[in-house]
Amino acid sequence: MKVAVLGAGAIGAYVGAALHRAGADVHLIARGPHLAAMRQHGVRVRSPRGDFTARPRATDDPAEVGPVDFVFLGLKANSYAACGPLIEPLLHGTTAVVAAQNGIPWWYFHRHGGPHDGHRLQSVDPDGAVSAVLAPERAVGCVVYAATELEEPGVVRHVEGTRFSIGEPDRSVSPRCLAFAEAMRAGGLKCPVEPDLRNDIWLKLLGNISFNPISALVRATMRQMCRHGGTRQVIETMMAETLAVAAALGCEVGVSIERRLAGAEKVGDHRTSTLQDLERGKPLELDVLLAAVVELAEITGVPVPILRTVHALSDLLALRSAA
Repeated sequence: MKVAVLGAGAIGAYVGAALHRAGADVHLIARGPHLAAMRQHGVRVRSPRGDFTARPRATDDPAEVGPVDFVFLGLKANSYAACGPLIEPLLHGTTAVVAAQNGIPWWYFHRHGGPHDGHRLQSVDPDGAVSAVLAPERAVGCVVYAATELEEPGVVRHVEGTRFSIGEPDRSVSPRCLAFAEAMRAGGLKCPVEPDLRNDIWLKLLGNISFNPISALVRATMRQMCRHGGTRQVIETMMAETLAVAAALGCEVGVSIERRLAGAEKVGDHRTSTLQDLERGKPLELDVLLAAVVELAEITGVPVPILRTVHALSDLLALRSAA
């Protein structure tokens, strides 16, 4: 199996290192000091499960890699529309794109089968720009439950979690999903193939839609947000509104808000990816988290006043941080 990891940051490099240990032909695509460090020392993973080093090939030129069986897409969703020149050399007729993104994916209504089948969400696929680069037919959804940080160039700190749930937009259990899951498990990761990944998308989103923007607005860790009474109440309300939108679309999360909060608090003083991006001066990945759900609320007629308020505040933060 030949795999390219496009966007080999904290999550991408961690997955690439695991797949390499499983014997896959892995190519990491990155740039800058991180690429230089991986070329020289490999991917060094520091984890409570045990430290290890893997040495997959690393490059900044996808043309050196050529067509692959799977592209593991570790880019932020706000980079998808512009990634055409990077991903095109990696594709052949049946290349699958395993998109490890937070929030609502561009393929959400592809082969959905419901009343909104085929609908395009402007907030995540503006004017079809993402679909033009990443054909929905290639998409394999991936919901990441692992928490990692790039401690320094070439060094990934694995905080907790090893689960990467995957699934097809049409809810089938496909041979390509089974093959990728097998390789992930051989590398020491959990990779269930879910018949309806959309339920997992909403489960993960329940935390991302609340903790990520709030953490950036108040510069707080998971534990700090959970233990501050007023902030916790805002997060609970955001989660309740999110569950209402999910239910209107026929999705059941199956986890209570209290249990989701308890799980987040156990993560400890982990900074969300949005807070990490803010601190590093990177664009904030909020459209797929907040704007998409507000758009879905409009489609379904579900009132989401707190989500709208936090979206307005975090959108201004994103604009100011990009200026």
